[in-house]
Amino acid sequence: MTSKLSLATLDQVKATASVPSYSRADLVPGIVHFGVGNFHRAHQAIYLDDLFNTGADHDWAIIGAGVLPSDAVMREKLAAQDFLTTVVEQDNNRTGARVTGPMVDILQIGDTAATIEKLADPKIRIVSMTITEGGYFIDASGAFNPQHPAIAEDGKNPAAPKTVFGLIVAGLRARKDKGLQPFTVMSCDNIPHNGKVTKNAVVGVAALSDPAFANWISETVAFPNSMVDRITPATGQRERDIALDDFGIDDNWPVFCEEFKQWVMEDNFPAGRPALEKVGVQFVPEVAPYEHMKIRILNGGHAAIAYPAALLDIHFVHEAMEHPLIRAFLAKLEKEEIIPIIPPVPNTDLNDYFDLIERRFLNPKIGDTIPRLAQDGSNRQPKFILPSTSDRLAKGDDIVGLSLVSALWCRYFHGTSDSGANIVFNDASAERLQAAATKAKDDPMAFLALDDIFGEVAKSELFQKRFAHALKTLWEKGTAETLELYLQNKLVS
Repeated sequence: MTSKLSLATLDQVKATASVPSYSRADLVPGIVHFGVGNFHRAHQAIYLDDLFNTGADHDWAIIGAGVLPSDAVMREKLAAQDFLTTVVEQDNNRTGARVTGPMVDILQIGDTAATIEKLADPKIRIVSMTITEGGYFIDASGAFNPQHPAIAEDGKNPAAPKTVFGLIVAGLRARKDKGLQPFTVMSCDNIPHNGKVTKNAVVGVAALSDPAFANWISETVAFPNSMVDRITPATGQRERDIALDDFGIDDNWPVFCEEFKQWVMEDNFPAGRPALEKVGVQFVPEVAPYEHMKIRILNGGHAAIAYPAALLDIHFVHEAMEHPLIRAFLAKLEKEEIIPIIPPVPNTDLNDYFDLIERRFLNPKIGDTIPRLAQDGSNRQPKFILPSTSDRLAKGDDIVGLSLVSALWCRYFHGTSDSGANIVFNDASAERLQAAATKAKDDPMAFLALDDIFGEVAKSELFQKRFAHALKTLWEKGTAETLELYLQNKLVS
């Protein structure tokens, strides 16, 4: 028997999945969240669902929001099932499904007035976001770019903004005009110092039209830093079929994820917050050590294995980790070049943390894919790989492995795998990346000329030398033999 997911069918659904113990009618929205994609619904929404199930803090329900066409599609799919989500948690030894209900609505995408009105609702005390690494309008140095066309347009039309940050500025202005306390702005994206980056974006947009108001935001609004972690692949027909066949739940957009999750946050919420510490969120004075560890080891690890796997025609992440060359490459890279330059993390052994990451990458059940890891490299490489390269160069350390990661990315963007299969890109900068990668086959410096990505790193003679040699070797010998040479400490010119 199958059930179409909705509030009306929860009694049937609970035969195969856990369902909320709280009444949705008792929830009051306290959070507006931009970007209600898979990660948000596997992470922030899960913590809130756990908290609501304890009977606490029912005035912190979520209202979704967005600015992209994909957000409108998500709204349509979730509205048809009363904004409920089936979350399937998969570990190596267990699989379980739960239906979550902390989201009670999603604002009409494109309705600027309704969004600003909701942001000005005194019941809303947190505005959060999961808009991906590329959604923050920052350059290779991490600085906010006020000249981006979308941002410049919001600066010219502050009353009719189109970006998330323009909407937040308009919402804060509406609250100030009403004499209301500002909401806290909370990023849930994988960006170092995500609170600071978000503050720079919000203040930067405001400064384009009203510098005095920008100063008020800078001095008054809280932007706590946080570190978020849960491997959450994209949803496709495979996931819909599993939800239907294994659990009898017909869900328009189920979310699959690993069992592990982590959220570390600064406790900086002047307007109040839900008691998330009751359900496992770590509130700490300083998030930086945790995010540094996670972004360099986990996200950097994902970026490192994505391109050799793609070039070897491997589709799933666990299959990449089962390939002896790729797994050994990741371990050598992490232990010799990445982990040694990560500052200490409270109560954490970094080698034990990497062992955990290996086990998570090896999980075959979640079906995470190499195409997902390989997407949006123009934003991910400068955040997950190149900072480690830069730090090692600053210390005078070698960067053979990290240069190989950059060379693999360049080789990938030539557009074909080692077998000659065409590669499908998912990157806003794909056209110029492919053009640069094509030129780089004969002139490696053509790829490093992408200043907005490589920044100061590209000026290092050592990096230029290591990158050029690695790329030349990839073209002459192929991915597998190049990895072998690296593992044998022979990938040096």
